[in-house]
Amino acid sequence: MSEGPRVLVGAVGLAGHALPAIALARALGDRGAGVVVATSERWRPLLAELGLGAAPRSDYFAVPGDEQHPGKDAALAASVRGLLPMLREAKPDVVVSDGLTAAPALAAEIARVPCATLFPEVYPVHGSRLPPFASGLYPPRTPVGAAAWSAGQRLRRLLPAPRVQRRAFNREREELGLEPEPGFHGTLSDDLTLVATFPQLEYPRRWPGHVHVTGPMMLDPSDVEVELPGGDEPLVVVASSTVKDVERRLVRATLEALADEPVRVLVTMGGAGELNGPVPANAVVADWVSYGRVMPLASAVVCNGNHGTVAWALAHGAPVLVSPAMADDAEHGARVGWSGAGLMVPGWLLRPGPVRLAMRQLLDDPAFRVRAREIAAWSSANDGAARGAELVEGFAR
Repeated sequence: MSEGPRVLVGAVGLAGHALPAIALARALGDRGAGVVVATSERWRPLLAELGLGAAPRSDYFAVPGDEQHPGKDAALAASVRGLLPMLREAKPDVVVSDGLTAAPALAAEIARVPCATLFPEVYPVHGSRLPPFASGLYPPRTPVGAAAWSAGQRLRRLLPAPRVQRRAFNREREELGLEPEPGFHGTLSDDLTLVATFPQLEYPRRWPGHVHVTGPMMLDPSDVEVELPGGDEPLVVVASSTVKDVERRLVRATLEALADEPVRVLVTMGGAGELNGPVPANAVVADWVSYGRVMPLASAVVCNGNHGTVAWALAHGAPVLVSPAMADDAEHGARVGWSGAGLMVPGWLLRPGPVRLAMRQLLDDPAFRVRAREIAAWSSANDGAARGAELVEGFAR
């Protein structure tokens, strides 16, 4: 019988959200907590392998205000009702809810269980004098720029989309018998929010007392060996998003860009199968790779900006080239560029020429490698999942 707190961790099934949640759950279990994880059936074998409790099937986790999101398979209210019986049976001391779905948080609110949020990306709340989130823009360098960003944020509040999303979210809350939520970030806890990213990727701001940047929470679900391209040239790892770049534009552009460059290229398809198209002699395409095996060997990493891939690369000192497929990717690309650990090629410039030039700069300028290694050194000394578990344990008590 566990002597620690009882914790329910809930996350959507997307790898970039489920794996950090499972990493946190494992760290909580290591500290003696009794942990149950509610996520996609896809991760049940991994939970069993790690000795973690798995909740009944919960693929229906919903994302508030976004009917088209890949994590949304049912209405939010229905997701909450599906979780409530399990929540009442498990009687957790605290719930940790993934920031992409409000279902665990709302179920905890109804059951009167304290709730924390795990957000496995950069902090999404706009800060004073900072550019709009997901704009892919850098912080201002002058007072005039700061004033412009502040004015832009005031104008953004007048746009219809955020208000429509908030109204949709509050309709779901009303259906569940809860009071409306006045803010734009109803999925983030006001008591404890864990931001699982590198502090080096966060713009300077005044941090609320309940928000903690823990460092990434990383878990490699596979230890698959992969055959690397032959030779001793620098290794470039390419990982496009299986959800946001279904046409593999990033992979195709990068393979063509680097075909005649003095590098080796390893492409991971992320479990999406084979690549239809030519593969140059200096490249290998694998269906799946273990980041834990290949990232320590990488001289550079090319990706759409998925936070998990960025975190694995920087944790092993590899500079990153980001070409965003969606707005949140652009935010991560901007943070990488601002930190000095990489570059961003905007999606509208995603062609072999710009990718080739950016990769040459990334490999030729040692400043990128130096900065990436500084972040890697911080990562080696700071375990994000362990820090998150410590904060959740304190919150539960």
